[in-house]
Amino acid sequence: MTQTQNVRYLVLAEASPGLLPRLLQPFAKRDLTLDEMQARRDGDMLRVELRLHAAPAEMVALVAGNLGQVVGVVEVALHRDQARIAA
Repeated sequence: MTQTQNVRYLVLAEASPGLLPRLLQPFAKRDLTLDEMQARRDGDMLRVELRLHAAPAEMVALVAGNLGQVVGVVEVALHRDQARIAA
């Protein structure tokens, strides 16, 4: 059985043309597909929300750490819902 969580990553980063593909890499290398992504420019910054509805619990913090290492990222906030057990 695997524990999963609904997670939301809120990223604040410097707006640049290559930022969005770089933010997707931590998910792609773990074979995770986002359920939702929203991006909005706010002056020189970009606010991005990335959601997974059933993220493997052991990967949640790893992905947050990887997002924080992306060039241009200023802040990453992680919001988790209750853990669920999947058969």
